[in-house]
Amino acid sequence: MTNIIYEPKGDGSSSSTITAKPGAIKAEVLNHNTSEVESLCEKPNQSDVKRELKPRHVTMISLGGTIGTGLFIGIASPIRNAGPVGSLLAYIFVATMAYCVTQSLGEMATFIPVTSSFTVFASRFVSPALGAANGYLYWLSWCITFALEISVIGRLILYWSDAVPITAWMAIFWVLLTAINLIPVKFYGEFEFWIASLKVIAILCFLFYGLVVVCGGSKLGRIGFRYWKDPGPWGVGIVSQEIHTAQFLGWVSSLIKAAFTFQGTELVGVTAGETKNPRRTVPKAINTVFFRILLFYIGSLLVIGLLVRYDDPQLIQDGSTTNANASPFVVAINAAGTKVLPDIMNGVIMVTIISAGNSNIYVGSRVLYGLGRSGLAPAFISRTTSRGVPYVAVLATSMFGALGYLNVSSKSGSVFDWLLSITAVSGFFTWLLISVSHIRFMQCLKKRGISRDDLPFKAKFMPYGAYYAAFFVIVIILVQGFTAFTPFSAVDFVAYYISAFIFVVIWLLFQFLFKGRWFHTVDEIDIDTDRRDIDAIIWDDDKPTTLWGKIWYHLS
Repeated sequence: MTNIIYEPKGDGSSSSTITAKPGAIKAEVLNHNTSEVESLCEKPNQSDVKRELKPRHVTMISLGGTIGTGLFIGIASPIRNAGPVGSLLAYIFVATMAYCVTQSLGEMATFIPVTSSFTVFASRFVSPALGAANGYLYWLSWCITFALEISVIGRLILYWSDAVPITAWMAIFWVLLTAINLIPVKFYGEFEFWIASLKVIAILCFLFYGLVVVCGGSKLGRIGFRYWKDPGPWGVGIVSQEIHTAQFLGWVSSLIKAAFTFQGTELVGVTAGETKNPRRTVPKAINTVFFRILLFYIGSLLVIGLLVRYDDPQLIQDGSTTNANASPFVVAINAAGTKVLPDIMNGVIMVTIISAGNSNIYVGSRVLYGLGRSGLAPAFISRTTSRGVPYVAVLATSMFGALGYLNVSSKSGSVFDWLLSITAVSGFFTWLLISVSHIRFMQCLKKRGISRDDLPFKAKFMPYGAYYAAFFVIVIILVQGFTAFTPFSAVDFVAYYISAFIFVVIWLLFQFLFKGRWFHTVDEIDIDTDRRDIDAIIWDDDKPTTLWGKIWYHLS
């Protein structure tokens, strides 16, 4: 057991310190007296959701929500437009931003571990109106992502048979995934752990298979860097007739695809309010999730860039269908001539996207639940079952699966890209608010004389990393829709910038309703609510003691 000991300062100040035995957490508790702490220790505030997620659950929920359509289908377009090297550079660039964002989130979510933490942080550290805009837009992005996953699942099944209409398959999985999200969170976490583990193992197997083929283990002989020389490293480009300009613009366009692929690295912050011992679990999950995602994405992109020519006609183009044959993974396997493996890979992709869709509902529902708990959504939204499941938020999120039926058309590829743009830009706004919230959080700590060295988790490369991420997120939000202007297309303009419009409208609406300051002053920033409840809880010391337990702990 980890024992938390209250020790008031001897200088008569109103501040006090909570210390712990070795292995426990040290934290500052501000602006309260001894009786308040004792009251908290006797009757800590309990959230309606339950803290029943283990570290391995948190890791796999985050991986499950991140590794999906963006990896298995979405990377085809960057490879074609930016080439193997250009797409690799684009993804590495976005990865540096994602790393800074997750570090910022890790520091805040470990200090104040609440459900849908980053929407709460934006409200407390920046302004309630911005927190509402961030929360609703982020919720909408995961609702749309769920719709995308549902539509892709139906198309993947058509790889084997079209005896059952795609609309029927979509309905079946829509109901199934909704039902899974209505079970208690510890069972949900266990289900997601095992299904996400399957796709992690499958991706690792594909990376090994790809390296074997690259080194000469197929009918193609030794491939090496052959396709980096012919047809080349930079792709066909877009928009411009001048090749170098077209290739640069192709690289810029691949950034938005990379953003969609990396969207989800921040999901640990959503699970913080349902995590056992968050002061220990969240820091481990933050680093584990990011570096595993980096391995899977950059590794997959590198291997596929070696195995597939960027001008291969099987890669997705505008207006094409988003079926399994369009996946660069299947294209690579077909090119190598390996029998049966394409069918297996299609099954893996389907399981992967089922897992992603499962996480989509979970994430969206917890964000909506967090808005309800913060008073930014109707109170009934935060209702839960006796087992802590926010069933109203789950059903409200799931209903957006109906948008997936928009993808059942002859122009499904265009609809897919249209919705993809909305979700990716929504994710960028969340990254921006996480970075800005962390900047404000650090300013508050400095104002109160709290050293970041004493925090449970100290983010690396700060504050510069937060400014770096915020700056480039703003740049990408502004330039990501440049193709809508060459020539101007009203439909494309709306697709690229509707997220920004929705964000501003919600922000101004709530600002009008609250009628307060546009932004909190540093003195108004609240870093105490919810944190003191966590400080008062005695957590089981669940660190493994056996050799197998330690190995399992680090692997999961």
